[in-house]
Amino acid sequence: MPPLSQLATSPEILICEPWEDHALLDSGDGRKLERFGRVVLDRPDGQALWTPTLPKADWARADAHFLAGREEEGKGRWDMPGKPPPPWPVRYRQAQVEAELTGFRHLGIFPEHRVHWDWTADRISSDSFELLNLFGYTGVASLIGAAAGARVTHVDASKKAITWARANQEASGLSDKPIRWICEDAAKFVAREVRRGNRYDGIVLDPPKYGRGPKNEIWRLDEQLPQLLADCAALLDGNSAFLVLTAYATHLSAISIAQLSEAALSSLGGRIGFGEMTIREAASGKLLPTSLFVRWDRRG
Repeated sequence: MPPLSQLATSPEILICEPWEDHALLDSGDGRKLERFGRVVLDRPDGQALWTPTLPKADWARADAHFLAGREEEGKGRWDMPGKPPPPWPVRYRQAQVEAELTGFRHLGIFPEHRVHWDWTADRISSDSFELLNLFGYTGVASLIGAAAGARVTHVDASKKAITWARANQEASGLSDKPIRWICEDAAKFVAREVRRGNRYDGIVLDPPKYGRGPKNEIWRLDEQLPQLLADCAALLDGNSAFLVLTAYATHLSAISIAQLSEAALSSLGGRIGFGEMTIREAASGKLLPTSLFVRWDRRG
């Protein structure tokens, strides 16, 4: 029988440490200074409430500075003292992202997810492992999962993201790995998989706070996450290994999301960890919070 409660007794802090192709150089005054491969970027970050450690001259030397638009999460523009950098490689483990500057301040890789990439790869046990990556964006989790031996189903509502992810697969030298690329609304795809009676060994989902599907479907995290989690749980069974959920830019608490996950996954046993994801800053060692997370692990 599964335990009455799978929930960890206290939240965890997951820390993304620097690696060869990424470092958080400094943060503060509502911004962050990061190096991705050979390119240094200065971007807004509302969590960085403190004073920066490095002098202003170091920040001024960034290759590009993002200037936000009227809405915090809306489009803005990049200010560059030189020519715009062409797409450039950012690599982690076997995955390579062809990074590029976008109007929404992103560049195709969220380095804080390193803590999940390592964790999930360690739990992929065979070449028959079925991994579902929802809201998969440019495919880093899919590529690392496939390199670890999984058969991957990658779902994203954006055709541009799917095209980008497939280009990253080729750049990573992983074109021979079994990845199904599906451009569809994630919630609709999962609901249909439940009706089909399909199952997965692991699920990774990174839903936005708000979004639109390919047919103008509306996604609102706080309204639709309960049903999505219930449907994801229906795709798992006693032999499944994990579920990983991240949540950005939400007023929800990590405890709320964890307890919601516990209700959905209660029949499967195992353990549910929850808390915050962070990146360690090189200049001072501070931890920059990035998002909330929940991880269900059958190992307990």
